[in-house]
Amino acid sequence: MNEIPETGFLRLPQVLSVIPLGKTCWWEGVRSGRFPKPVKLSARCTAWRAEDIRELINALSEQTEQ
Repeated sequence: MNEIPETGFLRLPQVLSVIPLGKTCWWEGVRSGRFPKPVKLSARCTAWRAEDIRELINALSEQTEQ
C-alpha cells in the first residue's frame, strides 16, 4: 500500500493499480455497494478518498485470510 497516500484522493487509474480489477467490474462493485462511493471533485473529475481505499484493501485481505 505504499502507492496510496495516507490522506487525499485517488483517481480511478490509481485505484485500479492497487486493486487488480477492470473498470467495468469496479463500477459494478461501486453501484452494488461492495466498493466505496466516489467523490465528485468537479463535473468531469471523480475520485475516491484514500482512506476508503485503504479500508477496502484491509477488508478484502481479511476475507482472503479466512
